[in-house]
Amino acid sequence: MEAFLVSTGIVALAEMGDKTQLLALVLAARFRKPWPIVAGIFVATIANHALAGALGAWLTTLISPQMLRYILGASFLAMAVWMLIPDKLESDEEGKAPRFGVFATTVVVFFLAEMGDKTQIATVMLAARYDAMVAVVAGTTLGMMLANAPVVWLGERVTRLVPLRVVHIISAIIFAVLGVMALLIKA
Repeated sequence: MEAFLVSTGIVALAEMGDKTQLLALVLAARFRKPWPIVAGIFVATIANHALAGALGAWLTTLISPQMLRYILGASFLAMAVWMLIPDKLESDEEGKAPRFGVFATTVVVFFLAEMGDKTQIATVMLAARYDAMVAVVAGTTLGMMLANAPVVWLGERVTRLVPLRVVHIISAIIFAVLGVMALLIKA
């Protein structure tokens, strides 16, 4: 349960102001069909985070527990610094109708945007930290949905209500605490 709750909280916070959250906002504004967009985000996230979780679980078979602890600690500290760097959405193909429909377009675009993203890397690290890949993937997926579904349904109003800088600082503090704990506390 700890793996699930920690994964949910970390990813929900890490996703605030992330490029994939901005992408969710753009998709909602562009297509104005929230249900297929939310369903597409869900499917893309499960696929992406399942791969990331599998990678994290696999890494535990290659690396000694002591070395893994140091790598995870350093990775969590690096994530703390990365959280303080805001994301920007790169480009948007305005006015172009989706070739494969809103759902399929969302799945593909969201899956690709999540590759190498903070939340995907966090999923790899959490899966390596906890011996509970399913709980981690379920938690990170829930965290993504908690951060993105309201943006799709409520649009720009959400981004005006949430002080993203404060959320980024809180996320950075959480990652830093996890990094220090990983370095100092033996599992």
